[in-house]
Amino acid sequence: MPQSPSNPYEQYLDQNSANYEPLSPLTFLERAAFVYPQKTAVVHGDVRRNWKETYQRCKQLASALSKRGVEVGDTVSVLAPNIPEHFEAHFGIPMSGAVLNSINTRLDAETVAFILQHAETKVLITEREFSEVVSKALKMVEKKPLVIDIDDPSYLDDPNYNGGELIGSMTYEQLLDEGDSDYDWQRPDDEWRAISLNYTSGTTGNPKGVVYHHRGAYLNAISNVLSWDMGQHPTYLWTLPMFHCNGWCFPWSIAASVGTNVCLRHVRAEPIYKLIKSEQVNHFCGAPIVLNMLNGASAELKQGINHQVKVMTAGAAPPAAVIQGMEEMGFKVTHVYGLTETYGPSVICAWQDEWNDSDAEQKARLKARQGVRAPMLEGLMVADPTTLAPVPKDGETIGEIFMRGNLVMKGYLKNPSTTDESFTGGWFHSGDLAVWHEDGYVEIKDRSKDVIISGGENISSIEVEDVLYRHPQIQEAAVVARPDDKWGETPCAFVTLVEGAELTEQDVIEFCRNNMARFKVPKTVVFGGLPKTSTGKIQKFVLRSQAKDLD
Repeated sequence: MPQSPSNPYEQYLDQNSANYEPLSPLTFLERAAFVYPQKTAVVHGDVRRNWKETYQRCKQLASALSKRGVEVGDTVSVLAPNIPEHFEAHFGIPMSGAVLNSINTRLDAETVAFILQHAETKVLITEREFSEVVSKALKMVEKKPLVIDIDDPSYLDDPNYNGGELIGSMTYEQLLDEGDSDYDWQRPDDEWRAISLNYTSGTTGNPKGVVYHHRGAYLNAISNVLSWDMGQHPTYLWTLPMFHCNGWCFPWSIAASVGTNVCLRHVRAEPIYKLIKSEQVNHFCGAPIVLNMLNGASAELKQGINHQVKVMTAGAAPPAAVIQGMEEMGFKVTHVYGLTETYGPSVICAWQDEWNDSDAEQKARLKARQGVRAPMLEGLMVADPTTLAPVPKDGETIGEIFMRGNLVMKGYLKNPSTTDESFTGGWFHSGDLAVWHEDGYVEIKDRSKDVIISGGENISSIEVEDVLYRHPQIQEAAVVARPDDKWGETPCAFVTLVEGAELTEQDVIEFCRNNMARFKVPKTVVFGGLPKTSTGKIQKFVLRSQAKDLD
């Protein structure tokens, strides 16, 4: 048939302000405040704020930052626990046009300094609990940011209170007082604009800056609501750090579903069970270590939960026994998988009705698999890392996990070569090795990058090795993951000493504690020669096998 000279569906049907607007999760907050202004948005100790108040405070933050000279594309960093101010930052900072950089609170001063320098942070919002680390970090930064203190009175009564001081130019509340609660913030004119910056340790010493855009944040927020069947007005407990992939995008998810954020400064069994009961919490996220902690709590703490609680877990593959233990308590566990580069959870172990007749152990094994693509992820496959040819769905052939679509990062900040490499062939290369089952579900078997995932946190084995090599009595070092019932994985160091040197396991551990963040310190140290190839390369697969067999 002859082709028409033009497509009629493209004639006079142009994109305009009436039929198109760039996607941004900031609009979720605006809608929540308009439709449900009196619904409780945030709970933190004695603080209870509704969505109208929260929206006003976010506008004040955006306005105050703008008055302080923050412009589109500037970086505003936050180093704080899961408290209301951190939640507000997920809206107020990008509402000013700036990029939110939420920093891991467990990092050492040197790494924090690197992030502030690399991100070119213009304003740093922090909290007194972290004043010692931040003060040290600021001394290493050439161009120092404006420092704003969150003065949270509840910290003074916290059982984990360990001191700290206000080190900034003003408090967060004083900053908000400078802002206008009726600030006319502008939506981004391009949904591809950066909304946040998250650093991941990867496999090199310095972390890489992963850039998220407004479109991806919007879509993953909705993907969370759909894949977890959250419905309207969920009550969400912040057991997952907001610094971790922007809390897996849940600050924006809770605004979209007009839920309630129940804040939690420190993850401990007692306050978690208490808040689940007192606030009727029905959703929370956490690494397998959090689930294991809750499994091991006293029977007294577990009593009195008379409503359905949904749990989302990810990190090192959770042992089936951990999932089974949670479900036997009445919690409904959903297992997800993702990376910092994919906005957190982008793969979900979606439940199938035909599995209902399986016994508890089999159900737990099925749930321990990583799963299938989440609603808003466009592509997921297990394929040959070189050819990108999909592997057979036989549950045996190992390949690399690849993803593509709107839930994949914009790229790595100031790192074009690594960005290009990670997108080779039109897919994001995860670096995780897995099998593809007949039913299409993915199951991780190993990690091609030597990253250790301990308690949900990524630890670079190379970074730990670099510290070990600084010890004058250590000649060689290699670090691998050792399976751990509590943490999922922990660093296990294999070291060869300089001839004539004498060191104990505790000596090495103490040295590491003094030179890196505590969560990265090896829990086990093995002395002796290291297995090598004929070319002198250390055979880490041999060490991983040995680590698994240690008593």
